[in-house]
Amino acid sequence: MAPVRRVVLDVLKPHQPSTVEVASRLADLDGIEAVNALLVETDAEVQTLKLTVEGSDIAVERVDDEVERLGGSVHSVDQVVCGEYLVEEVRTPQD
Repeated sequence: MAPVRRVVLDVLKPHQPSTVEVASRLADLDGIEAVNALLVETDAEVQTLKLTVEGSDIAVERVDDEVERLGGSVHSVDQVVCGEYLVEEVRTPQD
């Protein structure tokens, strides 16, 4: 099976741990080289993050498990890139 190189997740989490800690803990997982955590929305009890995870061979199940250990939940997988290199999204006439 081709390695997962990038996954973009919509994550709901409590205010603690911080966004910095979530990104750092995910970046420590094997096969992950970088994490971008973008705060999309915050309310009185929870925050919504867009997490972009990149690496050489991402174990998506381990990412899901770590998000849950940190008190969060993955609402959706919004993008996946697999293969020998990263393929960037391109605009088409339908966009």
